[in-house]
Amino acid sequence: MITCFIRYEIDPLKKDEFAEYARNWGQAIPRCGADLIGYFGPHEGSATTAYGVYNIESLAAYEAYRARLTADPLGRENYAFSKRERFILKEDRIFLKNVSMPHGALVKP
Repeated sequence: MITCFIRYEIDPLKKDEFAEYARNWGQAIPRCGADLIGYFGPHEGSATTAYGVYNIESLAAYEAYRARLTADPLGRENYAFSKRERFILKEDRIFLKNVSMPHGALVKP
């Protein structure tokens, strides 16, 4: 299992548009085969940094997932929405592997 972290630089005046974009991916990404952890937008601190995070089985599974996402009607519409509204200024994608597993049990004070 690998995790894709997408770091976005967004227009601070278009946070609502980014939130709509994120909600759309919340429907399309799981339907196309990735385990979406979530999209995270600015809350406190930077008004321009956002993230999308999901798990996928492998890079080969990622390629098949991307093909399904590109063919998905909501996926196509969401890509077009981001291009038309131009709220994403920069996007960086990295794949990481969780190397701290297994985790211990959560202890609540």
